[in-house]
Amino acid sequence: MGRGPSGIVVALSGGVDSALAAALLKARGWEVFGIHLRLPAPGAETESRARSVRQIARHLDIALDVIDVQMAFEQIIIDPFVQSYLNGLTPNPCVRCNARVKFEYMRRFAEQKGIPFLGTGHYARLRKQAEDETIHLLRGLDPKKDQSYFLHRLRGDILERTVFPLGHMTKAAVKKMAAETDLPCEPGMESQEICFIPDMDYRHFVQRRKGVVVGQGGLIKDTQGKVLGEHNGIYHYTIGQRHGLKIASSRPYYVQKIDPKTHEVIVGRREEIYTTIVKATRFRWIGRPLSGQIRGIWAQIRYRHTPAQGVLEVLSSQDVRFTFHTPQWAVTPGQALVCYQGDRVIGGGWIAGSSATAEPMV
Repeated sequence: MGRGPSGIVVALSGGVDSALAAALLKARGWEVFGIHLRLPAPGAETESRARSVRQIARHLDIALDVIDVQMAFEQIIIDPFVQSYLNGLTPNPCVRCNARVKFEYMRRFAEQKGIPFLGTGHYARLRKQAEDETIHLLRGLDPKKDQSYFLHRLRGDILERTVFPLGHMTKAAVKKMAAETDLPCEPGMESQEICFIPDMDYRHFVQRRKGVVVGQGGLIKDTQGKVLGEHNGIYHYTIGQRHGLKIASSRPYYVQKIDPKTHEVIVGRREEIYTTIVKATRFRWIGRPLSGQIRGIWAQIRYRHTPAQGVLEVLSSQDVRFTFHTPQWAVTPGQALVCYQGDRVIGGGWIAGSSATAEPMV
């Protein structure tokens, strides 16, 4: 965005993206204040991140504050993450973290210090509409790294104060520029989808957090109600999962539904896992809320999902229904449905259910 230089708080993770964001802003004349949020992490990774951040701050000659938010992160992110799996959902902690932890603590710090702007290394863009001064959140230029999906729950007053220096860059260009400027980023210090779980093994993580509580088993049934097997906890499964079902069959089964009330896992053939209609709740609009049925909308049902077109129907102030023109694979409750008009994010909500037809959804 075309903002003149001023004071800006930049979140530093220790990785190349946030480091280059800070470097670019300083080179453009901004007075950069680095902030590092100390989050729970596997093993010695917490200290490794902090060490990398301190090296980056010294290299750029910028102020740095380290804020320990581990307790808040446990309560706001990790506890709901674990409970979601026990409730048969597949959570997206990154979406929740950006809105409830990262940008929130950056905002608090900035207000305490009287610093007007916030900056991060996200691959997203912002644009202010001249006619009404509203802020629009847009996809990042690099389609492989676009992170607008994770940012859809940010409030308008936060977006008004935010700068994304990498939004018009590709990841390859970022790496090249960081190398040319000798930024001291530690190898492998890249952001990952579940930063607080070692080896991405969420099942063992849930077990360690909840112990014997997670041991309640149940039945595995097909879509006709036939019992095909048993399981030892619904948290082991997510929609579309094929492996680990232990069902002898000439054709593979996939998880179609998880019922936390009956502790049943419903499985079907691949063609049974496609659905067309998605219901989302706690929908948050970016800019002016829309109403009625809106055509020509694109939606994503998960971060790595290829956007698909359909019709958005506004059911209430927080509930929407999206009808895809073509069936989508493994729509997963607990993930976010994020809607776009072209490259612009119009809003998003949490997926509550899906169906192949217009029948009522649970």
